[in-house]
This record gives sequence, structure tokens and C-alpha cells, in this order.
Amino acid sequence: MPEQEPQNARPQNEGPQGAEAQGAEARSAGPHGEHAQSDGPQTDGPQTEHPQTDAKKPRRRQARGERRVAQLLQAAASVFCRTGYSAASTNAIAREAGVSPGTLYQFFPNKEAIALELGGRLLEDWRASNGQALAPENIALPLSEMLDAVIDPLLDFKTANPAFHVLMHGPDAPGELTAGFETVHGAVLAQIEQLLALYLPDTPGTERARVANTVLALFKAGLDLIAAHEDEREAYSAELKKVLFRYLDPVIGDKVLDPTAPVPTASPAPPSSPS
Repeated sequence: MPEQEPQNARPQNEGPQGAEAQGAEARSAGPHGEHAQSDGPQTDGPQTEHPQTDAKKPRRRQARGERRVAQLLQAAASVFCRTGYSAASTNAIAREAGVSPGTLYQFFPNKEAIALELGGRLLEDWRASNGQALAPENIALPLSEMLDAVIDPLLDFKTANPAFHVLMHGPDAPGELTAGFETVHGAVLAQIEQLLALYLPDTPGTERARVANTVLALFKAGLDLIAAHEDEREAYSAELKKVLFRYLDPVIGDKVLDPTAPVPTASPAPPSSPS
């Protein structure tokens, strides 16, 4: 229904005096047409409204909201790592963040929504870490140096984000997250195959695919070992690099890629065409 006119609304004034009154009324209206309300008498003088200051208020509120979301996600990561996903609760996350459950529910309706937001951000960061690891300046290095340059940033990511392992590999992780991880996993596998094609252009594609799958499986197994022996992280990282070097050295040898060669990106591989 259209909004009804209040019964005590002022009638429209006619004539010069009415026009003058309407002009004064228009001047007293706010930037969006609202009339200023005051408990005291109206006084002449400069208006107290500050449109530029008012315009900043939504941005400030948005910034505060983003900080609160980051606080809640950080707390959720700690709780997920400590208890696992299934045993975690919104109450525990709110307590870890130092806020009331009601505050948490202003931003997330349930635990799964928190996990999906946190996991989505971690997946994007993981994708970016893969891009950093496979930068042109890294893959153009000799094999032993390339392994250092490629593996170290990925290990650093896993160490800095233990919740990534819980959410992507935990038996009770949300299915949407594990599906997202499998998509990234497939993209990385395709990237390794494309890199091997640069090293081994004359090798059949099926053989390069086997090598790529083996490399990725060795890397994932090494990550699990490192996660299980965090107090010996450096030693197990060195062992992982030794294993990968001994596997790849007979395949790649001393070949070094041209640093100007195009480097594949970590995007999902297109579906293969039927032969």
C-alpha cells in the first residue's frame, strides 16, 4: 500500500509567502530529501550536516565488519586444528574469538558456513602459493635449486596454515571444500604435466602423465610426514627434496629450461578431446 499522508501534515501554501515557505522547507531538507528533526526551536545559521563524513560511515562499518570476520575465521582455524571439524562448535569458535555467540551469528549462520569461507580463502592462497612456486625464475633453475625454490614456499604455506590440512584432508571435512581441493589438485597435476612437456617434448603423453602423478603423490606423502613430525620439519623437508631429486634426476637430467619459455598457470585443465 502507498504510504498515507499524516493527518497533521501541513497544507500547501499558496502565493509568494507560500513559495518562500516552501523554499525554506526545501533548504532544511537533508541530502536525500529527509527533514531534519530537532527537539528545540529552529535557528538560522549554517547547516550541521556533513555529507562527506556521512558517506564514510558505511565504509567504516564495512571495515569493522571485515575485521570481525577475519577475527572469527582466525578463531575457527584454531578450533578446527585443535578439535577437528566435527567436534568444533560455533560456541567454541565464538569463545576463541572473545565474542558472544550472538555476534558470531551476525556474520555466519552456522559452523559449515564458517568452514566454507575459511576453506575458500585458504584454497585461493594455496593456488597463489603454487603460482609463486612455479614462477619462471624458479623453473629455469637446475633441478636441485629448482626443488628448493618450488617446495619451500609450499611448505611455508602449509606450516603457516595448519587448518588447510584439516579442512581439505580431514575425514569429516565439508564435501564442498574437498571438491574444491580436488579441482585445485587437478589443476596442479595438469601444470606439472605441462612443465614436463617443456623438459621432455619427445616423451609420450601417457609417460609424462605417470611421472606427473608420481611426483605429486610423493610430494603429498612428504607433506603428511612433515605434518606428523613438525618438530623435525627441516629434516623431513630435506628428505622430501632428496626423494624428488633422485626420482626426477634420471628423467630430467641436467636440462635447464629457457627462462623466457611460457610457464603454464594453475588453472583447471580443459577436458581432453575424445581420440
